[in-house]
Amino acid sequence: MSLDPATLMGPLWTLLAFVGLGWLAARHLAVDPRPIATLLIYLIAPLTFFRGLTQGGPTPAYLLITGALFVAASLVALLVSRLARRALPGEESAVLAFSAGTGNTGYFGLPVALVLLPPSGVTLYLFGVLGVTLYEFTLGFYLSARGRFSVRQSLVKILRLPMIYAFLAALLVEASGLAVPAAVMEGLAVFPPTYTLLGMMIIGMTLGRVSVREFDLRFISACVAVRYGLWPLLALGVVLALQATLGLSPELAMALLLIGVVPMAANVVVVAMELGIAPEKGALAVLLTTLAAPLLIPLYLTGLAGLAGLG
Repeated sequence: MSLDPATLMGPLWTLLAFVGLGWLAARHLAVDPRPIATLLIYLIAPLTFFRGLTQGGPTPAYLLITGALFVAASLVALLVSRLARRALPGEESAVLAFSAGTGNTGYFGLPVALVLLPPSGVTLYLFGVLGVTLYEFTLGFYLSARGRFSVRQSLVKILRLPMIYAFLAALLVEASGLAVPAAVMEGLAVFPPTYTLLGMMIIGMTLGRVSVREFDLRFISACVAVRYGLWPLLALGVVLALQATLGLSPELAMALLLIGVVPMAANVVVVAMELGIAPEKGALAVLLTTLAAPLLIPLYLTGLAGLAGLG
């Protein structure tokens, strides 16, 4: 398996253009990113998530993938959270813990999945992404909130998140056999691209307010180590273990490897902005890992796929 770096340049330049628009909006139009972060978390993301679930027609097998990715993301985040609290201040450790369980599986990973995988593989990838997204707005949000709030306050904030109820609503629709009207699905189609655009613009808006003193080499190094060190090894280990025991289709194996090598999630900045916990440092780390992606992802996927016998 070989992935041309040029394949990634289209998604990269698109995302960087959105980041640039956000920077211009903050620097020259004095746009405040905090209300946009709130809009993303409480309105746009839940509707995007609901549409994706109902459109995909979740089956027990697909939901098992979603659940497995949710558990994997949660375990990684909990491990990193325990280690980070010993080495970093409260807010920075909270951002690192949140970022440890997620990656840019949607904005960046999906265009790559569309190139690498057949339609059935893309479906498997998307249900894996749903598990990561569910982590972001449940345990991930809680770990982030704990960088500034008490346990009770953090739990209350999670219960107020509509993402949980969007997930339950989608499962209820599927279980009841109801079909979402075509006009409603057509109206919801505007939310996924809006989610991508605003999510990446927030990075630029945050960077527009960053000074040199916000560059924290220790924090950024930890983010890079988790995203481009721990996750690729974890993805390879899971694929090899499943191949040796239960058996694994090549499409699902490649989908899992791709989830393991994407850059840091833009939602790191969105959640940090909403909770007021070091969004500037998070934005720098997200930008640097995204810039490195066109070089690292082809190398990682080629090497990991070879080790997993997918070459």
